[in-house]
Amino acid sequence: MNTKRFKVGVVGLGFIGPAHIEGIRRLGDEVLGIVGIDLDEAQTKAEELQIEKAYASFDEMIADPEIDIVHICSPNYLHYSHSVKALEAGKHVICEKPLTVTSEESAALVELAKTKNLASAVNYNLRYYPVNHEARALVQRGELGKIHSIHGSYLQDWLLLPTDWNWRLLPKEGGALCSVADIGSHWMDMVMFITGLKITEVMADLGTSIPVRKRPIGKVETFAGKLGATEQLYEDVEVSGDDFANLMFHFENGAKGSLAVSQVSAGRKNRLQYEIDGSQSAIAWDSEVPDALWRGYRGRYNEILLKDPAIMQEGAKSVTSYPGGHTEGFPDTFKQLAKKVNEYIRAGDFSAEPDFPTFADGHRALLVEDAILKSAQTQKWVSVEA
Repeated sequence: MNTKRFKVGVVGLGFIGPAHIEGIRRLGDEVLGIVGIDLDEAQTKAEELQIEKAYASFDEMIADPEIDIVHICSPNYLHYSHSVKALEAGKHVICEKPLTVTSEESAALVELAKTKNLASAVNYNLRYYPVNHEARALVQRGELGKIHSIHGSYLQDWLLLPTDWNWRLLPKEGGALCSVADIGSHWMDMVMFITGLKITEVMADLGTSIPVRKRPIGKVETFAGKLGATEQLYEDVEVSGDDFANLMFHFENGAKGSLAVSQVSAGRKNRLQYEIDGSQSAIAWDSEVPDALWRGYRGRYNEILLKDPAIMQEGAKSVTSYPGGHTEGFPDTFKQLAKKVNEYIRAGDFSAEPDFPTFADGHRALLVEDAILKSAQTQKWVSVEA
């Protein structure tokens, strides 16, 4: 049995980088080194997180022959160049979403990945709450019947105030879409993963609730504004990125869907909710109650399936680490996705179909986002490029 433990490098040390680091370590892999904005940041974080190496640059990290896997947690506009360099250096890659800021770049990455015997994953980690894999198994067994409606929301409040700021609001750093690319992409990936149905057509209405925001003069991390008030100097900046949106979808089997996305919904800290309606039954899930999957029926009592590997399907068991009654949440999803990538690398057959979100999934997401942007501009239904 191949039990190789991997040595990992991480680039990007804001909110999400340390979440990756924790998940990697819980698998038993070693985070050998990290890259930050500059060497000072990397050295400070390396000391704080007890990591051996702080690299001065990304190029220095991928030149390290000890590094097996690179986790790319840098700002969106760097994902393409970092992924290309890592793959060309022979490193396996787990890249944060969105895979790139344009579908032209993501298409190029898909083609590059095909030429390498390497794992190339996109961190759609929210798939890895165990009951979402159970939901997928229910759909695959036909227990919902023909799916006709898929609807839900992804709501947060961390951009509610004029003084709330993040680099994602700037198209040059985050891309043309903000809330849709940041969190809406997770919801869309989730429902396509569970149902096996691709989004084929979109209608989008994007909103910017605060057209002029106050950007702090100095560094600010994601969610930092929620940690309490501090003395801060600001400059006014015009922003056009969507901080909320309403989307409608057509799926390939004829099903219709809708999604409300918002990062300006007071009191909603991080709530992804979906409901999938079929001709025989329905399922629903709320990320704030992560171990519970609701099942709805017409002629019998409804049910709540609580996460329990003793009774769940094999796919769900494979991403579950604790027995029933022991909640698995957001940090566990990073570990479970990385575990699937590790298993794929150990198996050594890179022609096999991966059971994790790949660069192809990331490219598909960019094509959907292209259609969303075009729809918002034209106020018409727009087909997703095949």
